[in-house]
Amino acid sequence: MVIRKLRFSLLMFAACRLSSFGMAPDDVLAQEAGAPKAPFVDVTERSGILWKHETGAFGQRWLPETLGPGVIVLDANGDGMSDLLFVNGRNFPDRPGPAATPSLYLNRGSLRFEDATHQAGLDFSAFCLGGAAADYDNDGRPDIYLSCLGQDFLLHNDGGRFSDVSRKAGLSQACELGASAAFFDADRDGHVDIFVTRYVDWTPETDKFCSADGKTKSYCVPIVYKSVSNHYYRNLGDGRFEEQTSKAGLANPSKGLGVVPFDVDADGWPDLAVASDTQPNLLFHNKGNGTFEEVGLSAGLAFSVDGQVRGGMGIDAGDYNRTGRPSVVITYYTTEMTGLYRNEGNMFLLDIAPGAEIGRRTRPYVGWGCFFFDYDLDGWLDLLVANGHLDDSRSKLYPPEPHAQPTLLFRNQGNGEFVEVGAGSDLAVPIVARGAAFADLDGDGDLDLVLAANGGSPKVLENRGPHGNWLRLALQGKASNRDGLGALIKITAKGGTQTWYVHSGGSYLSQSQVEPTFGLGDVQTVDEIVIQWPSGTTQRLTHVAANQRLKVVEPDAKPVAPSSSPGRREAF
Repeated sequence: MVIRKLRFSLLMFAACRLSSFGMAPDDVLAQEAGAPKAPFVDVTERSGILWKHETGAFGQRWLPETLGPGVIVLDANGDGMSDLLFVNGRNFPDRPGPAATPSLYLNRGSLRFEDATHQAGLDFSAFCLGGAAADYDNDGRPDIYLSCLGQDFLLHNDGGRFSDVSRKAGLSQACELGASAAFFDADRDGHVDIFVTRYVDWTPETDKFCSADGKTKSYCVPIVYKSVSNHYYRNLGDGRFEEQTSKAGLANPSKGLGVVPFDVDADGWPDLAVASDTQPNLLFHNKGNGTFEEVGLSAGLAFSVDGQVRGGMGIDAGDYNRTGRPSVVITYYTTEMTGLYRNEGNMFLLDIAPGAEIGRRTRPYVGWGCFFFDYDLDGWLDLLVANGHLDDSRSKLYPPEPHAQPTLLFRNQGNGEFVEVGAGSDLAVPIVARGAAFADLDGDGDLDLVLAANGGSPKVLENRGPHGNWLRLALQGKASNRDGLGALIKITAKGGTQTWYVHSGGSYLSQSQVEPTFGLGDVQTVDEIVIQWPSGTTQRLTHVAANQRLKVVEPDAKPVAPSSSPGRREAF
């Protein structure tokens, strides 16, 4: 109780201090002098990606049509290149129109893609929003989980073609509105489990009439619908999953939209952070015995610095300030600004956005997909925030709230501060963004972008800027899960240290390239790489050359029993 009171006092103190900084105008804030321009160029037209998102809208303004879509990066055919899976909605039952399906685009090199949806067995119609990809059966091929309205789908990769194993695997068949998903090895038994957020209790039969003028139907705010519980499926290791949401302490109704696995306190066990819409954000701390404790309030993640709930959408975690502790970013609704929760240690996160450029620049927009990544490979994690309004009618207000909005790119200055550098680039061209992901799509080392648009076509943006040296690690677990999800990587070069927690999910409804890419600046050789595998094994590599994709196989080791404690990870 004393600790909670102290942390609440710190929150209030932070709110007072941050409010004293003053706020720049919400609609216009000039790019700081001397900040480099974002190097991303829209190459969608020549990429061969012709897909368009189907919202299912037919004039009734049903809630689900505003939410999607997501995009998933995976190597579907095992050729070493990042492919793209666009998650799709569909026409609602009994409505005319062509059947919409998810779309898989295989990477053919040089930023050109080929539609392989039919060949991959993915040309089925369902109203889905997001998903994730991982090798749940450790056979060397990434499988897919899709979160949908109604039944979710678990799709097994049979060698480039996917088969629906949802029922066989034991997934719930309940009619619910799912959102984001993530694979993670909750009990560190070598088999990845599944966590999926559930938004609200909505069906066509329970749709509510909401209106600003009492006559014209508008999209309802989420507060009018009941919260529903997220779902946790434990991997039994034989192709089947068992729902253990309540047993694991994860049954917390929250109107969850985004989820990211990370290790908030470096104790070796994967935790989960959930971005919630008009409900407190959640932080599930892994107790190391198969159960979790929700600690969002005491950790400073649940509310804004003035004690308010906000409309949380996307989420990610990363060590942007090189403390060895992962911080969290959460995107919110317009006027609420993106939250940047700096990890202070001792299970406490402080939102520093209100006094920073990130807060000022994001305040006018509705934020969705977001992530930490090093776009210029200088060794410091940058931050992307994709924006787009829910309602096109808001553009008629005064002052107007545009439906399509610019994507914001914040460059890490290396001193704990970020500067927005997207102005004047193709990133600033407005889009009704939802999901967002990064990957090295053209194999040149730097990270490119994909933005998914609600009711529109996605954007593929090539990174053409000058950048530093780099190193990418392709992990292959043995005692740990095959993808190495949950591994903590530390690299040291030229006296500086970076850390990365290997994870699926994150952003909003989406998943980026799982293989971590480290920017090295002018460094040609990494002095040391330390990998702490989920099995408990620590692996060290020394004098590693830059500018390569390095495959790292986990050394032989005994798995750590779920009930045992591995001790804290090395102090970074």
